[in-house]
Amino acid sequence: MFEQLHLLSDELVATYFSHSHWWLHTTVHWILLGSPIMLTGLLALQLHKTLRFYLHKSQQLLPAKNIQRSKMHREISGTLYSYIVFNTGRQQVLLFLVALLSLPLLYITLEIPKHIVNHAIGTDDFPIDIVGIQLDQLEFLFGLCLLYLLAISLNGSLKYSVNLFKGILAESILRRLRVKVYSLWRKRQGESNQSQVIPVIVQELEAIAGFAGDIVVLPVFQGGTFLTILFFLFMQDPLLGAAAVSLLPVQLIVIPHLQKKVNYLGRLRMKEVRHLGRVIGDHTDQFPSKTVSAFASIRTLQSLRIQIYRRKFMMKGLYNFVTHMTPFFFYTIGGYLVIEEKLTFGALVAALAAHKDFSAPLKELFRYYQTLEDVRIRWNELAILLKRQPG
Repeated sequence: MFEQLHLLSDELVATYFSHSHWWLHTTVHWILLGSPIMLTGLLALQLHKTLRFYLHKSQQLLPAKNIQRSKMHREISGTLYSYIVFNTGRQQVLLFLVALLSLPLLYITLEIPKHIVNHAIGTDDFPIDIVGIQLDQLEFLFGLCLLYLLAISLNGSLKYSVNLFKGILAESILRRLRVKVYSLWRKRQGESNQSQVIPVIVQELEAIAGFAGDIVVLPVFQGGTFLTILFFLFMQDPLLGAAAVSLLPVQLIVIPHLQKKVNYLGRLRMKEVRHLGRVIGDHTDQFPSKTVSAFASIRTLQSLRIQIYRRKFMMKGLYNFVTHMTPFFFYTIGGYLVIEEKLTFGALVAALAAHKDFSAPLKELFRYYQTLEDVRIRWNELAILLKRQPG
């Protein structure tokens, strides 16, 4: 099978390129053969893991019907998605529609610069007729520039509206959660548990509520931006589009592995923070032993934070390296196509400009994944804490 795929790739290279330089040959083989095979395998593996996860979770939920839980705990016993969508469903739909509306405007902002370079600057075929109006070169150039300005203004206004509405929605969820957790805490009689409740209300709930504004619109908006730019690159030349995602499998293999370790360390850090709060808030321990326990917990927190920083910065460095490697394929393949007059110079310039924006949504999607895992940890810890609440 692999031999047949290799022969097919050889035929594509021979058909597409008149030059057989080994560097070009190797690069194109990775883009057309290596990267798609790895990406397909990763997607199949992720689909398998997702199905197993939900099947296992559905089996775990079956015997849990007779457990006595508080009203608040019953509300959050489901998934994070179900709670947020249930309480903000209409707002999420509105954000979803606005995010979709911004994608055509994004494509226009990518397409206009190509026409400015190719048709307004790079040609002398003027005057031209547009819907019955004769335009000379300067008029056509200024018209395209004004159209570009209008498109980016509208797109920027939509982004502002989305971000503002996300903030309002997050604050609404934050107020709801804080009121509920505080009300449950007040029901406790004769217990001094401020050391546990204060970090939950002040810090952990804020992270969960902040994610509520992103839970639907961020993958739609950033994922849509990613696909729109990728579609634009494929429209310039299919090989440029394939080159844009050629290193995506590397990111999908290494970054999630590092992220799992960061999540594990995050859970340990959260438990240690609560332990330190209990030590400080406990008035029954003698002073020397209490001080020793507090200092030991502080040292543990320092060690955990350093380990988290080390892995986070490693992920960031890897992402930056891969992001800057992708233009190498553009210069190699795109430059060759321009020299062979199979691609216009304006299309290559537009593709390079689009790739500059191409990395941003991909980075946001990775950040979304990291935040999702962190918020899930906080959500599960909140469910465990509230399970012990009366009422």
